[in-house]
Amino acid sequence: MVYFLGVDGGGTHTTAWLADVGGRVLSRSQAGPSNPLKVGFHAAQQGMLQAVTQAVGRARLKAVVFEGVVVGLAGADRPQVCRPLLAWLRKAVPARFHLLVTDAEIALHAAAGHSPAILVISGTGSIACARDQRGHMVRAGGWGIPFDDGGSGYELGRKAVAAALRDFDGRGPRTQLTRRLCRALGLRQITEIVNRGFPQQRIAALFPAVMQAARRRDAVARQLCEEAGHDLADLALALLRRLGWQRLAVPVVCAGGVFRASAGIRRSFAREVRLRAPRARIVLLRHEPVEGALALAREVAAGRAKRKQ
Repeated sequence: MVYFLGVDGGGTHTTAWLADVGGRVLSRSQAGPSNPLKVGFHAAQQGMLQAVTQAVGRARLKAVVFEGVVVGLAGADRPQVCRPLLAWLRKAVPARFHLLVTDAEIALHAAAGHSPAILVISGTGSIACARDQRGHMVRAGGWGIPFDDGGSGYELGRKAVAAALRDFDGRGPRTQLTRRLCRALGLRQITEIVNRGFPQQRIAALFPAVMQAARRRDAVARQLCEEAGHDLADLALALLRRLGWQRLAVPVVCAGGVFRASAGIRRSFAREVRLRAPRARIVLLRHEPVEGALALAREVAAGRAKRKQ
């Protein structure tokens, strides 16, 4: 039997889907984070291996050599990330063909295949990518914490903490965020956060508290959501300008947990994009990014996709 494997490695969790030669998904699994830029190489390898092992076990396969394996992973466009992880992947997950690409690339493939489109992801981090007329991937953002990731879950969490600290001091407006963040983090008062050393994932996981406060008409939380929409729109607009697509009816696809969770951020994003690219078609990603990894795995095996060596 011929099998294919697609893996989506993110900053929060790792998803693996296993499919047969006809494209039928035989098993799905989920494990811990595997973004090497946020959790390190060892933890990333453990997250990927756990997800793959679970997928193989759930499909009730014993020993399997895959026809094609594609992993989408943040930072995979950097040689210092791609080379060692690709070498590890070839040993850890036997297959005829391996491909290691960015998590943004598999999401773009899930959204549009090889058609022109721009994808903006807002999850733990943020990034935008597109495929130009020659088939080359172009990107904007995604340069990581602490320098970038505007509009991401981490940035929303960080700004929410800053707003709560200003509320505590009397330097800023009163906000529900102070109470909600303390509850989410198990703090008696917000100033305790300074000495607790919470990891980046824990701060990123605060964005649901921002969404809840915004739905309760908290002015500070609503402003944070508006700013996030603008920051994410800047990513899309940078690529629209670079590719000369401002006047085209090109899809601009929103993906990631922040976009899914917040209609307010989606509205802010759409308004800002359409001010400068009025024909852009703003859509929410309806497919799982791992579906793009599986599709690429079949293309790699058929020789239709470029393989990184």
